[in-house]
Amino acid sequence: GLCLLVLRLFIGIHVFLVSCALPDSVLRRFIVRVMCSVLGLFVRQSDPRLRDVNVRVYIANHVTQFDHNVINLLTSCNTPALNGAPGFICWSRGFMELGVTGSRAELVDSLKVYSSHRGNPPLLLFPEEAATNGRAGLLRFSSWPFSILDVVQPVALQVQRPLITVSVADSSWITELLWTFFVPFTVYQVRWLPSVPRRAEELSEDFALRVQELLAMELGVVSTRLTAADKTEHMKRLRHTSLLPFAPGNQPLAARPRMPSSLTGVAPEDVRITAMAQRVKEVLPHVPLEVIRIDLAQTNCVDTTIANLLEGRVPFFPESKEAGTDLPAPSASQAAAASGIQGSVAVPSSKPATKQFAKSPVERHLSLQERKRALYDYARR
Repeated sequence: GLCLLVLRLFIGIHVFLVSCALPDSVLRRFIVRVMCSVLGLFVRQSDPRLRDVNVRVYIANHVTQFDHNVINLLTSCNTPALNGAPGFICWSRGFMELGVTGSRAELVDSLKVYSSHRGNPPLLLFPEEAATNGRAGLLRFSSWPFSILDVVQPVALQVQRPLITVSVADSSWITELLWTFFVPFTVYQVRWLPSVPRRAEELSEDFALRVQELLAMELGVVSTRLTAADKTEHMKRLRHTSLLPFAPGNQPLAARPRMPSSLTGVAPEDVRITAMAQRVKEVLPHVPLEVIRIDLAQTNCVDTTIANLLEGRVPFFPESKEAGTDLPAPSASQAAAASGIQGSVAVPSSKPATKQFAKSPVERHLSLQERKRALYDYARR
């Protein structure tokens, strides 16, 4: 694998220079496609006669960071750069720079102007807006690619590779490129589907959902309602959990809380929730353990549960007042924000709480800010 990687790096430089030097034509695509086979990239297409030359927008599922380059080996098309700063890297990766940095409405208007010129190549768009491995399901299609023109052509893309997985979440395009050069080969299977016109008075959201269902059936996967934002949030939670100092994998054996003998034979998921609940209980001893367990089952994150309890998003009744006798009580505004929570909140403050109601609005505001600062400091500790 390392020998292939080093050899293909030098060959890849020649492929890049050839693709830049030759004009866009059938000859250029044939030469670059043959040279890419030396790099281990094999591109196959089925039913090429189904490709409609009159269609100006291609819709494809997103598997790797190089899907647009692969389809560009079969037909001339352009993919607009949606993420990342414009420049040499964006151009060298084969993206089209529109110079639009505003909203999606401005992007759609620019693409409509681009598609109105018949001399421009068709657009290749990925409504998923995030790459997946393509083996389980499709992310929910965004509606803006379907508001450009009334006719689109779906393109089903499948990628296979031995030994190493095709697409890894949260990996950069450089890492994917190096793994592509490392493995013996990567096979891209492109299937052209018949063009799909918009129905009379059909909304862009319904049009996107209909095309998503067609591609999901062709690929044999599930058409999900998860979006690219959901994937981004999921990756943030995974990174946050792995970096927590009290995560189970980051603690030494002696520092991990011991499980009571009554948990013997309990499911691992229940044991994990119980261990996380004990950590929350150490920070907030006045909160009932059952309330902590219920919220942890939903958030699956110790920090999020602590924030929910401190900010009053989870209502509860304190178990006893002894847990916070040595700590000042919260202000009236905090108690109101706690959605009916009664009792005291354990918040050590650097200054004593105000005994009387301040007459000046400025003093009352400062008192509130001090309590909020003490609350955040305690939550961080």
